[in-house]
Amino acid sequence: MDNETFNLTTDPWLKVIEKETNQERTVSLIELFQNAQNYRQLAGDMHSQDLAILRFLLAILTTVYSRVDAAGDPYAWLDMTDDLPPKMTVDEDDFEDDGQTDLLDTWQQLRASGQFSAAVTHYLTHYRACFDFFGERPFYQVTATDYDQLVPENKRIAVGKGQVAVKQMNRRVSESGHTPALFAPKSGDAKNEVALAELVRWVITYQNFTGVTDKTKVVTEEKFSNPAGWVYRLNPVFVKGQTLFETLLLNLILVNKRQDEDAAEQVLQRPVWEYSSILDYIGERKKQILPNNLAELYTAWSRILHIDWDAAGHPAIFSAGIPMYSADNALIEPMTTWRRDKKTNDYRPAVKGLRSLGIAMWRNFGQYVKVREADNIQEPGLVVWLRLLKAKALIPHDQPLMLNSIALISDGNATSQSPAAEVVDDMQMQADVLFDRPEIAENWPTRIEEVIELTQTIGKDYYHFATDIGQIRNLDVRPFASKLSATFYERLNDPFKTWLEQLTGHDDREAKIILWKQTLKKIAVAAVDEVVQTSSPRDIRGIEGQHGPLNIFTAKNRFMYNLRTHLDL
Repeated sequence: MDNETFNLTTDPWLKVIEKETNQERTVSLIELFQNAQNYRQLAGDMHSQDLAILRFLLAILTTVYSRVDAAGDPYAWLDMTDDLPPKMTVDEDDFEDDGQTDLLDTWQQLRASGQFSAAVTHYLTHYRACFDFFGERPFYQVTATDYDQLVPENKRIAVGKGQVAVKQMNRRVSESGHTPALFAPKSGDAKNEVALAELVRWVITYQNFTGVTDKTKVVTEEKFSNPAGWVYRLNPVFVKGQTLFETLLLNLILVNKRQDEDAAEQVLQRPVWEYSSILDYIGERKKQILPNNLAELYTAWSRILHIDWDAAGHPAIFSAGIPMYSADNALIEPMTTWRRDKKTNDYRPAVKGLRSLGIAMWRNFGQYVKVREADNIQEPGLVVWLRLLKAKALIPHDQPLMLNSIALISDGNATSQSPAAEVVDDMQMQADVLFDRPEIAENWPTRIEEVIELTQTIGKDYYHFATDIGQIRNLDVRPFASKLSATFYERLNDPFKTWLEQLTGHDDREAKIILWKQTLKKIAVAAVDEVVQTSSPRDIRGIEGQHGPLNIFTAKNRFMYNLRTHLDL
């Protein structure tokens, strides 16, 4: 497509929902940042795509506002040129004195103004050549020359190998050449048809959520396995605001409190498009060194992509894997929960799998918020950032904070890691509740964790009741009880999330907890009664159990005894 141009800074490609009309619009990058306060949210082709785009947008904002303040003036502690890439140096002494204060002042001024400043438009205009999908250095792609230079000779473009179809990049289809996607939203040849704006969105998404079915790799001295996309290996968490501006601002981490010793270095942002060349970027990636700045992390590639266009405007996409750094102890990544490996003591992203599909966020509350100082956990970096904003009084005590999770879950097959499910969840609390003072014995995070433990105890009681019913009916007990248990927790999700939302820092803790216990009791009794009401003569007659006769009435009586004992109302 000679002489074609599609510049992301000025051509519309991002889908958003307007705040006033609730209508969908397609906008350019500059239009999005100038009017983010007027949009409710991103509205891409799937939630995972919105997450990938969110991180891309945050890379731009982090780059801009770590270099200039809200008025567009460079920070006194930073020397920078306008080259590509810009040459930057930080005066470490000046930064130590004023850096954090300056960055937080910038964040506060943006919040007060209610919109992003002209500095973002200035940056995008200055670097507009980096955002042209058909430019000399095409956006998120490599040229044919660079591709052929990076891959083995027998995988070069002229050979025709290493192609990935549009239907495979489209994560709503994710169809390989060997296994048809039966329940895709498109069929036949339509699976490979895509509008240009949509293709741009899928290219960004694919870099974040790549599977491992492709075999072509860049040439390296040491062998490596093609990696999955970086975000695909996380248990993502971010903050969702009332508007797109608020969402972007709350997730805009300008001060990383997790690695203070490298604070001056971390302020030097380096998104992928600011590398002097793609060969330079791939050279760095071959070292498999974890980035020390968020813009580079947010724009990390998992593949080099080259797109050849035929005369009819149809793309042929060539893809080759790049070595990926390890996620172990990658604590600069702010958008994930962590688990500790008992053998190595390394912190690793607490990735969701197919077995944990039905477990809501609130049931893992302690992974998102450090409940007790003695707990040996790592909070998501995003929560650490929100905690800093609250401590500095940059957000009000009653600010509603909605932690949102979007997880694209793989099929668990080590040779494909194709998307099998997408899970979207959230939980909302006031800032005073989420970051209640730890020195208070009755602080909310501690009490919430106790309530969750109690709720899951009642969940176990219900599971045992379901097990009894399965035995009475001579069923395969485990799947029967698991299905009933999953339904029980589904009934709990909305009421518990509503209870969390209504908590305040001034509440009588015990009164609020009793209120939840009463709600929990009502839901549990209703769930048991529903099973009883559909009982059969066999359920009533029962069987001989380990401890005497077991029928639906004795099973219910045992559950009710456990319910009364554990709730202690």
